[in-house]
Amino acid sequence: MTATQDTTQLSTRITVRPVAPRPTRGSTRALLTCAVLTTPVFGIVSLTQAFTREGFDLLRHPLSMLSTGDLGWLQIGNFWITAVLTVAGAIGLRRVMRGTPGGTWAPRLLLVEGAGLAAAGVFSMDPGDGFPAGTPLGAPAGMSWHAMLHMAAGSVAFTALIAACFVLSRHFARAGRAGHAMASRLGGLALLLGNGWAMSGGRAGSLTLCVGVLVAMAWVSVVAAVKRADVG
Repeated sequence: MTATQDTTQLSTRITVRPVAPRPTRGSTRALLTCAVLTTPVFGIVSLTQAFTREGFDLLRHPLSMLSTGDLGWLQIGNFWITAVLTVAGAIGLRRVMRGTPGGTWAPRLLLVEGAGLAAAGVFSMDPGDGFPAGTPLGAPAGMSWHAMLHMAAGSVAFTALIAACFVLSRHFARAGRAGHAMASRLGGLALLLGNGWAMSGGRAGSLTLCVGVLVAMAWVSVVAAVKRADVG
């Protein structure tokens, strides 16, 4: 066999596989910035409406009820925008946490949270208990199908966010960041207790749920900011 034949046979055995482009540092920082922005966007838009829309009482009405009425499109848009920011942030966290404890499940759970928020924007709650203004006081006589789907979507989003906080706690504990691990557990616990109190019909349950959601979301935003600084 000649040298030319050897070279020809060898070339036929070599398979050239295209190398996937590695994500750039800039794109990763941009995705993590989205996660940082989730809490300010959702919190500012929601609370501004809570304190300005006629008939809304945060002690009795959940933030989701802002999706009803003539200005309901504001909260619906808020759910969708927050969902997009959450999904983008989850992709960024997956990049920077790959290969670390919790690096697989924390981003996945945040993706589930984002999907739940998007669904909550699609299916709105029913008016009730004096909101929007002019609605009779008291709980509605029944619950519509879209209100039930909203409740289900919210439960999925809250459960995923709680679980993500506890997964992040493990991530930071294994990294030797005890303070960050404790903050992660507290974030998940705040939402767990706040939602549980609201679901049990506890006094001012809408307020405890609001606080729990914003605390847990805020901690994820802080985690994204920490990871973004590490990338930089």
